[in-house]
Amino acid sequence: MASLSMQGPVSATQEDLPWWQGAAIYQIYPRSFMDSDGDGVGDLPGITSRLDHVASLGVDAIWVSPFFTSPMRDFGYDVADYCDVDPLFGTLADFDAMVARAHDLGLKVLIDQVYSHTSDEHPWFRESRASRDNPKADWYVWADARPDGTPPSNWQSVFGGPAWTWDARRGQYYMHNFLSSQPQVNGHHPDVQDALLSAMQFWLDRGVDGFRVDALNFLMHDPQLRDNPPAPPSDKPRTRPFDFQRRVYNQSHPDIPGFIARMRRLTDRYDAIFTVAEVGGDDAEEEMKAFTKGDTHLNSAYGFNFLYADRLTPGLVCGALAQWSGEEGAGWPSWAFENHDAPRALSRWCAPEHRHAFARLKIALLASLRGNIILWQGEELGLTQVDIPFDQLHDPEAIANWPLTLSRDGARTPMPWEAGAPSAGFGADQPWLPHGEENVARAVDVQNADDGSLLSFTREVLALRNAAPALHHGDVRSCEAAGSLLDLVRECRGTQVRCLFNLSPDPVAIDAAGRILLAVNGASSDTLPGHAALFLETEL
Repeated sequence: MASLSMQGPVSATQEDLPWWQGAAIYQIYPRSFMDSDGDGVGDLPGITSRLDHVASLGVDAIWVSPFFTSPMRDFGYDVADYCDVDPLFGTLADFDAMVARAHDLGLKVLIDQVYSHTSDEHPWFRESRASRDNPKADWYVWADARPDGTPPSNWQSVFGGPAWTWDARRGQYYMHNFLSSQPQVNGHHPDVQDALLSAMQFWLDRGVDGFRVDALNFLMHDPQLRDNPPAPPSDKPRTRPFDFQRRVYNQSHPDIPGFIARMRRLTDRYDAIFTVAEVGGDDAEEEMKAFTKGDTHLNSAYGFNFLYADRLTPGLVCGALAQWSGEEGAGWPSWAFENHDAPRALSRWCAPEHRHAFARLKIALLASLRGNIILWQGEELGLTQVDIPFDQLHDPEAIANWPLTLSRDGARTPMPWEAGAPSAGFGADQPWLPHGEENVARAVDVQNADDGSLLSFTREVLALRNAAPALHHGDVRSCEAAGSLLDLVRECRGTQVRCLFNLSPDPVAIDAAGRILLAVNGASSDTLPGHAALFLETEL
């Protein structure tokens, strides 16, 4: 048996907390949510038209993935203008209307910010590459070739191949941690920092309630351009050159928290702004703590504990929670089981014949975690990963590494709104990606009409989380892993909620007492059938 015991501070009342602490956040990928003009691609007016569905879930906020001006080589994560809407998605007026509608429904609005790189079509980069002595010459990471003409370091791109591309205009290499069309900004440069903060302020002034900051630990590099050391032997498959290195010099520079402090000073000038960073890599937990330390940095961070895990185990859950013990100044975590980059969890974590039961277990488990929880669009419907044929792929990583990298497109398929409507009610006869036949059968209208659906269950579980302080923002008193049994105890001001999960398809005997708050898949106080869960409340 593995166990974890935590003795954090006494939990505050919900009224004393900022709105985001314990919040449930719903991620929207604009291309795939709702198409209002029939061009096959979702857009901001489409989002606005479907916000009633999101609000009905009982979530607190939406996080909208990039909608900024972009050539779309990485589908918006290659920004060409930080302060405008790409015409594919609408206009700034459409954005304002979306924010207004969300606020009317009681939803906060978070948007992505992509600061570590821009598009090569951004005016900043066009000026930077023009010469070695223009005002923005040092806004990106440029370096001379080695004497033999090879790149200045051995750094590798996430998407495959060297993290350096030769540019004849300057007679130098420029750095890119991702696509060659996503040049790396020089995050050390004070003028670059000022420009990024100016972009952040632009959206704050338009009424956003917070930001999810993409790939933040890639913002700054080692100015000495030292080679990365090789990665130690591992059982994990290596499908890209990126996997063969310890990325200690091309990312995770110790000066990044200093820029984060500047971000926090800006957001503190506005009311109740929430900031959360995506942090991946071998040292993610250490960086997340540095990025969220005290009251002068980000509010929260989330890593990849669950996003790429091929199995959901009790030990994985307890290990993740142990990284955020609740000690004062340690930061506040956020959790996601799925997102726009990671394969659908139901396709990773259980056999097809168990998906109906496992989907309920998974939602209940997410709702039991201390921290903010993030639902990826369609997770409330139980959508699964779609197998996209090679000739229909859009994801540049999947195309470059086919067939060894699982396509991100398979998790980005359009939302099915109406099972019997053309294109499942998405709004176009030919959406940019196929829905997948299985997912059409899980459409919103079908599940709205069924009180026993996963959609109805998700609403029930989120309502329970919001109503139970121990689940919403309470401390973790213990987390124990015994075989397939996960035993998690949350506590707030004299009330404990014990959350028991059977992560296997076989029944497990238990001995549990307390008032039953939630029984999933036939759970009782003495037995957890396969993939069952039980929440019990006791007063101390």
